[in-house]
Order: sequence, then C-alpha cells, then structure tokens
Amino acid sequence: MKRTPVNPWSWSLQLGFNQAEILQGDARTLVCAGQTAVDGDGNPQHPDDMRRQVALALDNLEAVLGAAGMNLSHVVRLVVYSTDVDQTLASFDLLGSRLGSAGVAPPMTLLGVTRLAQPSLMVEIEATAAD
Repeated sequence: MKRTPVNPWSWSLQLGFNQAEILQGDARTLVCAGQTAVDGDGNPQHPDDMRRQVALALDNLEAVLGAAGMNLSHVVRLVVYSTDVDQTLASFDLLGSRLGSAGVAPPMTLLGVTRLAQPSLMVEIEATAAD
C-alpha cells in the first residue's frame, strides 16, 4: 500500500498529523473499536490520571493492532474522544512520540465529550489501519 500525504497547509504537521492521506494499492483494512484505559478484564485503570490513561489506551490499541498482525505504522486514521481536551492535549506528546517512532502522521480528530462508556474513563482512541 502506498500512502501519500495531502496537506494544503503545513500547520497540522507541527501537531503530528496530515490533513488527509491517499491510500493506493491492495490492502487489508482494520477498523478498531475505541480503546480506553482498561485492563485485560475490561476494568478501568488510572482514575483521574489523563497521562496514564492515554498511555494505556495506546498500549491497548497496539495490542489490538498486533492481534491483527499490524502495528502503529499501519494506522491511517485516528479519532480521540476526551472528557477534558486540555488535559489530553497536554499528554499528546505520548501519542506523537509513538506515532513518530512508527513513521506515521495519520489524519486525526480530537473531540471533547461529556463522558465515555464508564464514568472514570477520560480518553478513548479509535483507529483505522491498513496494510
């Protein structure tokens, strides 16, 4: 699969994402459910600690990708849902460093929400991946 960034402006590159990407070629597509800061039994972890919740949600996303034979380099779109956008942005360096290490800057949306499925969860990361 060939990925071609589309950026009519450069400001988003400073934040670690492309405005769009053209995907060409044969590919498998993986649509992931939103991943949160839960343990292997689905129990919420790290209440009131956004940074640790972002890190665990990313760990869980990587586990789902790995189970499909993929990794973060295959992510072509992210949607991040947050109950506190400012706290999430303060922890975005975690997301940027992991995606940067994978060599990708997928199109991304950050949405503020009133709450997530379980009240103690503060962030949810939804991804689409392709190889």
